[in-house]
Amino acid sequence: MKRRNFLKNMTAGVAIPSLLNGFGVRAHAANPFSRLLNGLSSDTDHVLVVIQLDGGNDGLATVSPLDQYNRLANGRPNIVLPENSLLSLSGTPTLAMHPALDGLRDLYNDGNVRIVQNVGYPNPSLSHFRATDIWMSGSNADEFFPSGWAGRYLAYEYPNFPIDYPNPDMPHPLAVEIGYSMSLSLMGPQTGMGFVIPSTDDYYQLLNSTQTPAPNTPAGEQLAYVRLIAQQSRTYAQAILDASNTITTQQTYPDTPLAAKLKIISRLIAGGLKTRLYLVSIGGFDTHAQQVETSDRTTGTHANLLGELGDAIKAFCDDLQFLGTADRVTGMTFSEFGRRIASNSSDGTDHGESAPMFLFGKPVAGGVTGSNPQLPQVPTANDNLDMEFDFRSVYASVLRDWFCVPQNDVPGILLHEFPYLNGMFESNLACTPSDVHDQNQSAGKSLLNCRPNPFRSGLTFDYESAGGMTLVQILDTSGRLVATPVSTWQARGQYQEYWDAGDLPPGTYFCRLVTGGQQQTKTVVKVE
Repeated sequence: MKRRNFLKNMTAGVAIPSLLNGFGVRAHAANPFSRLLNGLSSDTDHVLVVIQLDGGNDGLATVSPLDQYNRLANGRPNIVLPENSLLSLSGTPTLAMHPALDGLRDLYNDGNVRIVQNVGYPNPSLSHFRATDIWMSGSNADEFFPSGWAGRYLAYEYPNFPIDYPNPDMPHPLAVEIGYSMSLSLMGPQTGMGFVIPSTDDYYQLLNSTQTPAPNTPAGEQLAYVRLIAQQSRTYAQAILDASNTITTQQTYPDTPLAAKLKIISRLIAGGLKTRLYLVSIGGFDTHAQQVETSDRTTGTHANLLGELGDAIKAFCDDLQFLGTADRVTGMTFSEFGRRIASNSSDGTDHGESAPMFLFGKPVAGGVTGSNPQLPQVPTANDNLDMEFDFRSVYASVLRDWFCVPQNDVPGILLHEFPYLNGMFESNLACTPSDVHDQNQSAGKSLLNCRPNPFRSGLTFDYESAGGMTLVQILDTSGRLVATPVSTWQARGQYQEYWDAGDLPPGTYFCRLVTGGQQQTKTVVKVE
């Protein structure tokens, strides 16, 4: 296709899968950048930063139970940390942190870290891939969800996405992930809900208007051309540029990959992005061998990883305070599983089950949720930590108490009902004003309404057909098509159809409209 024809055929809403420096965005030729700048100075409300500890973090070395130190030493004599090297925690005499976590310890002692003990789920998988999917999707061990818990929350908050996005009400990405590709966490019922920055290098190339040169070949010429077209159409990238350019001074960060990612996130938040969720990861926690240096057990692979984690979080929190955004940002760590109580003969630990999670930031109520794990007198290779809290109880509490989702709506997002963990955030925490939620609900263009919701016996669909073949489909939480109430050729216009759902079992479902190359999905709940 000739270049002029390519340009002529570019229309608003075209999805371009591969853009300059790997940025994936939607092209909205009809949306001038000036529309996106209106929101840069507005309050971004509550923001959550999620850090994945990829590989399965050893929770017993991260926070060690001092009241059972001898039992821990019996189970891992070749790697146990010297008791006098562990970092004491203010007001928590029976628990101590790894000596490399002095930055996180300082935040804890300042009341800005909450440790949630013994987090897991029933019948846990010890496969990295499957366990990661479970944590990201929020499924049971025997379920397979194609969407992520965070993506479903964003679909709840912004139900018209992606039709007519970005828009003046929500001109910025709903979520930003710094990583090679979008994770399952951010997959919504219909589409990915986030914007991916492949790496910190890509971010600074965007910021400095530089890029890796295309090869001097015919294919290279085409690549450069696609990059040019992409650069003209990437509205979210422009919003990120504008937010970044607003901030010229930040606090000092360590020279580590995780710190570099968190520095970018702090800059974007302070620059005015209305983005609700940021995701980053730090890898290397699969410490089957040489978890410690035997000559000095306070050093080694795990110590290096925890040092990077703690120092990066401390610098991030200090920067949030410096930039005046600390009151509306909180963070959370997770890992796909923990490690065994007992060490192995390779000076490491094997895949285990439960482990602690951290919540951090000024809005967090410091302290510990839960009790110290109970260890056998002489742990063996088969001993694991019992679960005290389901990880989805943490998610549910974050949704209710941080993102201010009404408690009755949380099960529809998580697709299950779980107990809440109270007291994880400061008691004077102000929820997002309801008018902000109402604005988010109406942002974009609604093509489909499914009512009533919840429903008992049937649904009425109010929808807009673009003309041609039009489908209204009902899918279950696994993504399986269970009914097609509408499947017909229609002229462009507004329609209303009723569907008798009497045989459908109670539960959460997704109602999807497909018309004219566009899709929109709404969540509905059938009750008894």
